[in-house]
Amino acid sequence: MKKFLAIFGLVVLFVMNSVGAFAQCAMCRGSVESSMGNGRNNVGVGLNTGIMFLFVVPYILVAVIGYLWYRNSKRAQAERQFVAARIRSAYEN
Repeated sequence: MKKFLAIFGLVVLFVMNSVGAFAQCAMCRGSVESSMGNGRNNVGVGLNTGIMFLFVVPYILVAVIGYLWYRNSKRAQAERQFVAARIRSAYEN
């Protein structure tokens, strides 16, 4: 599990650091270009932050749900193995 988290963290790090991750849709780009023509740059920064937030949150939710599912399946597997071992020991005696 630690290996999975490390790989997932590296993937997120590479995606967040890539230049293409800060791209915008055509309408957002038009809005930013018109606002920059007026001398304001804070609109573009806010749009980029919002786009990145909307991009990352669903993946984090899927990762959390996957982790919880993995943890619960490991716990259920350990319980099944424990019960199977108890049954085997009961038949041996």
